[in-house]
Amino acid sequence: MKVVKGFALRPLGNEYLLIAESVDLVNFNAMITLNESAAYLWRNVADKDSFDADTLTELLLAEYEVSPEQAKKDAIATIESWKSANLLTDC
Repeated sequence: MKVVKGFALRPLGNEYLLIAESVDLVNFNAMITLNESAAYLWRNVADKDSFDADTLTELLLAEYEVSPEQAKKDAIATIESWKSANLLTDC
C-alpha cells in the first residue's frame, strides 16, 4: 500500500493536520489529525512506493522505546486508521 498523494502535513499545537492540496481530496465531513508518532510515520512513508505494517513497526522501533509487540500493534492500528480515512491506496 502507499499513501494517497496530495496531502500536506502541517503542525497545529501538539497535533498535526493533513491538509488536502486538491479539492478532489477534500472531505468536508472530517478533519484529519495525527499525533506526533503518526506524523513521524507519515513523513517517513509519504514518498515511498509501498510500505506495510512491518515497515511502520521498524520505524517505530527505531524512533521510540517500545516493545516489538506494541510497535506492531500500533503500526496495524495506524494503517487501519489511515484506511478508514481513505488515506491509503493499493500499489
